[in-house]
Amino acid sequence: MLLTITTTREPATDLGYLLHKHPARVQEFPLWFGAVRVFYPKAQEDECTAAILLDVDPQRLRRRGRGEPAFRLEPYVNDRSYAASSFLSVAISRVLGSALQGTCNARPELVDVEMPLTVRLSAVPCASGHAFLSALFEPLGYELLADGHALDPQFPQWGDSRYYTVELTKTARLRDLLAHLYVLVPVLDDAKHYWVGDDEIDKLRKYAGDWLAEHPLRDDIVRRYMRHSPRLTRAALASLVEDEAPDPDADAARQDDAEATTEETLRLYEHRHRAALAALEESGARRVVDLGCGEGKFLHHLHADRRYTEVVGVDVSHRSLARASGRLHLDRQSDREKGRVSLVQGSALYRDARLTGYDAVVLMEVIEHIDPGRLSALEDAVFASARPSTVVVTTPNREYNARWPELPAGDARHADHRFEWTREEFAGWADRVASEHGYAVEFRPIGEVDPDVGPPTQMGVFRR
Repeated sequence: MLLTITTTREPATDLGYLLHKHPARVQEFPLWFGAVRVFYPKAQEDECTAAILLDVDPQRLRRRGRGEPAFRLEPYVNDRSYAASSFLSVAISRVLGSALQGTCNARPELVDVEMPLTVRLSAVPCASGHAFLSALFEPLGYELLADGHALDPQFPQWGDSRYYTVELTKTARLRDLLAHLYVLVPVLDDAKHYWVGDDEIDKLRKYAGDWLAEHPLRDDIVRRYMRHSPRLTRAALASLVEDEAPDPDADAARQDDAEATTEETLRLYEHRHRAALAALEESGARRVVDLGCGEGKFLHHLHADRRYTEVVGVDVSHRSLARASGRLHLDRQSDREKGRVSLVQGSALYRDARLTGYDAVVLMEVIEHIDPGRLSALEDAVFASARPSTVVVTTPNREYNARWPELPAGDARHADHRFEWTREEFAGWADRVASEHGYAVEFRPIGEVDPDVGPPTQMGVFRR
């Protein structure tokens, strides 16, 4: 596998200082999977090219050496010796580590210099095609040239392979370019050769924390980088958005805290949890979806109750799902427990085949966060598509707000509430939905009932 980096910023041989590799020498670095050689095909004042050649020994991939992982990917026929893959990322970190870190003791002023750089990569695997290559690199400011390769030029009828020769051009700091390659080459290959654990989150944050959060393909990049591990993907996404400004999830969390403070004197969350659990118990549900589960406070009760054989928490926020996973200690589940409680990223506004066939769906303080014009989408997703036997819906009673003279969000309990219904308005919506979708609905108060304005929270239990 060959990677070349070219610059025309004069004196172009300054590239040798940044890479910590002298242009007049060929250097070889042994690694567990083979060897990496660094040399300069061209080193002149007006143009300098550094070449990094990976010589991957296929025999070493088939046997376990001291301290080496057991790696068996099609033991006798594979592309690992030729394709750009996670082996290249390892070579960058081990052989070009100082350049990747932005360290140059001999010429420290070069580290932050943006220079014209052209990278050429041979045999880049990309099963998703040219469009995916463009979608990865062009948002980062690269000009991309990608030439696809036929499976076999002698047999054009066989069609194209998944391999490309890729050329990327950009004026940038060398360390930024290397960080992009370090993260994105394994994403393109989508077949990391090593075990991925929690330390991979730290690597991703270190080398992509300043650009990945805003990348249009952020979720796809993180998922592939984490070898499609749901837990690590959620945790990595949550970590990436922690330092964003503004941070919608953090703002929502602060608003949730403000709402919780308002309701704390009544301990409404406890009343809601007890009321919803009572409704689920009466329904005989065993498989339950908490749609809009947030950070997993209600899921904690479902997780602790063995009568619920399968529990799914769904939320649109990666941060909330990561915190729910921590609250429930899902990473420490026993083999017996695995699969009983799971978390999925999703929305209450779209049909989702993963949510069909369950006994009950709980929408606890969810509907008021949805624009009124989009409630029909929620109705379709829950009552027409998922169609459980029981649906439990709780929502604030706007009439009760008069008992809180100073609400943190003005006349609503939460700054993100798009509406808050009176008892009559909630009953009108619930009766219509029940009638249209073949349910019967029962209304129950949550919290102490005020004789004039009713309960602080109202609940509808839909059954079919």
